[in-house]
Amino acid sequence: MTSTDPVRVYSARKDAAYPPPPEAVLAEVGSMIELILHEYADGLPEITRDTRLGDDLELESIDLVTLSGLLTEWYGESVHLARFVAGLDPDAIIALTVGDLVDHIVARLAPAAGE
Repeated sequence: MTSTDPVRVYSARKDAAYPPPPEAVLAEVGSMIELILHEYADGLPEITRDTRLGDDLELESIDLVTLSGLLTEWYGESVHLARFVAGLDPDAIIALTVGDLVDHIVARLAPAAGE
């Protein structure tokens, strides 16, 4: 993490496209995860679309609550992680990837989703 505020990667640019492209959301979500797991930074795998929240990152429930708060603060209530997860079956929750989360955010920020 090179900036003083690693969560504010993409949206801090005033000229940024909206909704943000998936690559930008991936970078933002990755920065949020790194911020949450900063004490394990040396042992973190590369955060890609295929990185699993549970198996690969070993996010615990408190980490997911923190991530949910960051996502809601940054992107707004429409991307609320708990609401997203509530709509999934248990197997899908266990297999949830960063890419699944990115796709959810991009879909929720699309103009039709907010109307």
